[in-house]
Amino acid sequence: MPQVAITLAEGRTPAQIRDLLHEVHTAVLRTTGTRPEHIRVVVHEVPRTHWATGDITLTEMDTELNGPSTPAHEEQS
Repeated sequence: MPQVAITLAEGRTPAQIRDLLHEVHTAVLRTTGTRPEHIRVVVHEVPRTHWATGDITLTEMDTELNGPSTPAHEEQS
């Protein structure tokens, strides 16, 4: 009974996650010859503040690339 665990940073839409589940399931089915109902695919989403590369969180990387975000109530001023 194949089980696949995928860890992603938060930020994908439910449709993107569903597409990922489908594509992985299809690949496992095609390559292992197991019964479809025996395939398990689990997606773990990690908050971007809890994932670091080189001691920099993904949130910090986002800020460096895009600049600090402005709260909506300040944009209308």
